[in-house]
Amino acid sequence: MRIPSCGYRFGNEPVREFFYLLRTTLFMTWVKICGMTNLEDALTAVDAGADAVGFVFYEKSPRNISVEAAREIVKKLPESVEKVGVFVGETSEAVCEISEKAELTVAQIYPDFRNPFSIPNDRFLEKALTRVIVALPASQLECEESDDPDVIVGFRVSNAFRDRVAAVLFDSGTSGRPGGTGKMFDWRSAVPMTALMGRAGVRFIVAGGLTPGSVVDAMTELAPWGVDVASGVEATPGKKDPDKVRAFVKAVRDADRKTS
Repeated sequence: MRIPSCGYRFGNEPVREFFYLLRTTLFMTWVKICGMTNLEDALTAVDAGADAVGFVFYEKSPRNISVEAAREIVKKLPESVEKVGVFVGETSEAVCEISEKAELTVAQIYPDFRNPFSIPNDRFLEKALTRVIVALPASQLECEESDDPDVIVGFRVSNAFRDRVAAVLFDSGTSGRPGGTGKMFDWRSAVPMTALMGRAGVRFIVAGGLTPGSVVDAMTELAPWGVDVASGVEATPGKKDPDKVRAFVKAVRDADRKTS
């Protein structure tokens, strides 16, 4: 049920490859509960059946967490659950350092396009210690298609991209607030680009304003590989509502069963 970290080579890890292929062919939507600030919330997400929990390493976020606090939570979580670090405008060196210290398994990158060292190009990806989720504003979906079939949403789908990038995540954030806005984007306008990504074999994750009541609509409209939620399952910023967390995962799993 996990995205394999790039530290493992499939040819040398047949069992791990088997479970990865099993996970991606069972038509089960990958679910991430993001913005963890305490162990209780993380365990609630795990018990509810989430595939991943996220830790935000961004000082401007109300869900910001220290490396030390994240590591203490990670140590108490089952190995089967992905531990995702969320980074905004960080260099590959910073991402690697924090990922290693916090014992993360995936790095979710919001690039700052004003800082070329934060853009997950081949050089950035080759330095990564984990698999990477590239997070982009939903407005990127509305860009014109490239004449180059190997360029998707502004990124070249190179060997390094295919090897290191687990998925591309689309959020409703802005440059000032990359995620956690609680607002949905226009899913219908995203359909042409997500269809193109599907044909190119690039997995995508939907985020932005999802709630237990709206996530099924997003799944129906876009058929994403995964869904990601933070504010939509909170009691207050940084504190999860257990009932909302359980309702969110249940809504996804119920929808999965209906379409499998």
